This record gives sequence, structure tokens and C-alpha cells, in this order.
Amino acid sequence: MTKVLVSDPIDQAGIDILSQVAQVDVRTGLPPDELRAIIGDYEALMIRSGTTVTAEIIEAADKLRIIGRAGVGVDNVDVPAATKRGVLVVNSPEGNTIAAAEQALALMLALSRHVPHAHASTMAGGWDRKKYVGNELYKKKLGVVGLGKIGSHVARVGKAMGMDVMAYDPYVSAERAQQMQVRLLTLPALFAEADYVSLHLPRTPDTENLVNAELLKTMKPTARIVNCARGGIIDEAALAAAVENGTIGGAALDVYAKEPLEAGSPLRSVKERLILTPHLGASTEEAQENVAIDVAEQIRDVLLGLPARSAVNIPGLNAEVMEQLKPHLQLAETLGQLISQLAGGPISELEVRLQGDFAVHPAQPLVVAALKGLLSTALGDSINYVNASLEAKERGIHVLEVKDDASRDFAAGSLQLRSRSPQASHSVTGAVFAEGELRITSIDEFPVNVVPSRHMLFTRHRDMPGIIGELGSLLGEHNVNIASMQVGRRIVRGDAVMVLSLDDPIPPTLLASVLAINGIQAAHPVTL
Repeated sequence: MTKVLVSDPIDQAGIDILSQVAQVDVRTGLPPDELRAIIGDYEALMIRSGTTVTAEIIEAADKLRIIGRAGVGVDNVDVPAATKRGVLVVNSPEGNTIAAAEQALALMLALSRHVPHAHASTMAGGWDRKKYVGNELYKKKLGVVGLGKIGSHVARVGKAMGMDVMAYDPYVSAERAQQMQVRLLTLPALFAEADYVSLHLPRTPDTENLVNAELLKTMKPTARIVNCARGGIIDEAALAAAVENGTIGGAALDVYAKEPLEAGSPLRSVKERLILTPHLGASTEEAQENVAIDVAEQIRDVLLGLPARSAVNIPGLNAEVMEQLKPHLQLAETLGQLISQLAGGPISELEVRLQGDFAVHPAQPLVVAALKGLLSTALGDSINYVNASLEAKERGIHVLEVKDDASRDFAAGSLQLRSRSPQASHSVTGAVFAEGELRITSIDEFPVNVVPSRHMLFTRHRDMPGIIGELGSLLGEHNVNIASMQVGRRIVRGDAVMVLSLDDPIPPTLLASVLAINGIQAAHPVTL
């Protein structure tokens, strides 16, 4: 009989669903060695955050077909190891949407009316009504940073409460924003104008400490900020100082850079106008039941031979096919990341062109991988191979797939992505060389031959003497080491592109100096 192991506490509703198709063994709190010893008997594993599924455990799981995480994050699962073994990893990206959105709204209201501090004062025998005079949300300006599912719900409720809702999301089209009746602003403009800011972003290298002392200084002294998304997006020391010295009107946090919140955190010393809760965003009875049901249904469906709806890794491909396509999928995802950062704003259309031998490969996985890369800068781990197409559609991105088997620029073919927006269009082309080595072969139709690296700088410039030397000197002055450099041009003394692979990221302050170099027309730092 098919067997499912449940290694963390889940709602009984999930166990009931699994029991329809399998023998369900609930064994919580297993040490890693014990889990590894027994996992070979099971076709499915259902977990929450308590179980860490390592590559060693997956290697011992001879029968395992699916790992289900009852929640959103899958950082406790070695997804690459599971993918290599052909094991599906599924989560519940929508099960706690309402719970997380309502937590943000609850904190916003509690912050406005001083609820926790007034409660504490009253319980201590006080009756200080004047001290705790609050503010109404009606007609206030709400800035929503990130218009994913949770952020969109907060925006809708804010509108229903009579708030003037604005948003920052570089991957949402103007048409989509208009449908939602929100104003799209730049991040600095939103922080400067908003009375309330609610963050709904993943934690990525680009969003880490996004809200820093400099950004907080641009806010109104009466403005308040709420974070129920991910810890680490806000510089916590800077926030504590901004609340204490009156730079902003208050803050409410449900998530922290390190959890549990450290005893020595500067946030703990703030006595007024700050609300701290212990990561309660998904902690509702309804959300716990929803994620258990959602993931249990997906496990049941996979065991019955049906597709999963929220696979984190590649669905519908066996291990052999997946291994064959692995470098091509990596290339598609890398080019997607690259073109999203070159575009630097909303994209209305993405053309995915499979050229030469690339055209004989299954197109859909490559298209989805490109979209995953395109959206990963904004959405982080929440974007996967299943939801990438839907997320792109929701953001108003039209996807065009083109196969051109006649194009023979490289023996093994190539993949080209072309983005279009009202402001500009960009194109990037790549190929897979011997032993799976990835190469970027053109940028905006300029020929190059570059191995992708973690930190890169792309410039568009006039082909004239001195530019390369001046840029190299500038980076050297700022202790940014150049690993490799290449220039691509079509005609002598015309326009050209320069690609630099760097050992270090480009500081934002340095980018302005790069753009100030005579002859440089555009500069795009890229993190892959």
C-alpha cells in the first residue's frame, strides 16, 4: 500500500485527505538520522518548517515521489537535490494570503489607535485618553510596496476603507495598476508621499535592508510603516532610531532579520509607537487548515497520477529529461534575470526565440524558465515553474514564443529573449557550449562572448578612446575588482556595449559616477 509520512504537526483535515489514498504515518520530531533511516519506505513526505529535508535524506528516499511543504517557504528542503532525483516539491503559496494581509491591516489599525500601549496602560491602572489620541485611516495615503497576492489584497481593503492607494512594483504594468485603481510610483516618491507604507516583498539581495536610514528620512514625520513580509527588508537599527527620534510616526513589525528576535535587538528598547509581534502572519486557524488541505490535495493528486498545481521545481518531467535539459533551463533562467535588470522597469512583452537546435527541445519548460528568471528579482523564492506564467499574466506581460530552426548562429543553437515596454526594448542571446557551459552571446544585438557571473556591469557607450581606461580606474578607486571585460561593437567609432564581470557588487553611489563618464549612455549593474 502507498505510504505517506507526516513529520510535522498539520491540521487533521490534511491527514483525512491523505488517508483517502494512502496509509498515513504521523511521526513528528524525528531526528535527521531516524528520518533518513525510514524515508525509504514512503512515496510522499509532508512537512512544515520543523523538518529539514537534506540531500542525504532525499538520496535515501528510493520510493519518494513528492515532498509537500504546508506553507510558502521551502528553504528547509534541498530543492535541487529533489529535482535531480525527479522528486516533486510542492508548497501552498496562497493558503495564508488572507491571513498575512489581515495581519498587516491589523497592525496598521493597532498602530494608528495605539491599541497595545493603551491596553498595557489601562491594565496597569491608567486611564490616559489624551495620550492615546489616534488617527483615522480614511482618506490617508497608503503605499503598498509589492503587488503580489498579499499586497493586492491589502490594496483592495485599503481602497474599501477610503484610503488613497499608491504602489511600487516594477513588474506590474500600468494597465494592471489601472484595473486595481492604484497609482504606480517610484519607491522614493511612494515613501515621500505615503502616510502608511505596507511592505510585501521577498527577501532577496536586492531587497535586503531596502528600507534604510536614508529612505526613512524621506518619510513624513507622521508616517508609519508596517512589515509582515520578510525580515531583513528593513534595517532594524535604523528603524528603531527613526521611531525613537521622531523621524517617522511609528512602525509595526511581524518579521525580523533573525528569528526569534534577539534579546539585544535595538527594537526591544523602543517603548512607544512601535508594535512587535512574533511572526503571526500565517498563524490563524483558517490558514493552518488551508495550507494543510492545499498540500494534502496536491500529494493525493500526484499519488493518483495527476499534476500538482504548485510545484516549486519542474513539473511533468522525469529525471532523465530534466537532466538533459538542465543547462538549457539554466540558460533561460539566467537570460530572464539579465533582461529584467537591463529593462529596469515594467515589461509589457517578452519574446522567447528558440533558434537552431534549441527549437527541437520542448519549448514550454524553456519559456517558463525564462519567466521565472524574469520575475525572480521581484518575487524571489515565491516564483516557481508552475506559477511563473500566471504571475506574468497577472502583471500584464504578454509572452510570445518563436521557433526558428533555420537559425544556425551556433552549432547547438541559441536562445534569445527580447523585452518590450513603452519606454524601451532590449534583447539578450545565449548559448550552451561544451560540457554545459553557459555563454551570453549578444546584448541588444551587439556581439559578445561572456560567461555569466554573480556580479556584472553592462554599459552602452560611444566607441571612443579612453572610456575603458577611465571606467577601470574608477572601479579600482572604489576597490571593485574586475574579473573580466569585453567590448562588443558593430561599427568602428559607433555605439558599443561593455560587459564587466566583477568580484564585488556596484555600490549605488558608484553608479552615478559611472554614468558621469563622458561617452557612457547607460549602465546596468546585474546580480545573477
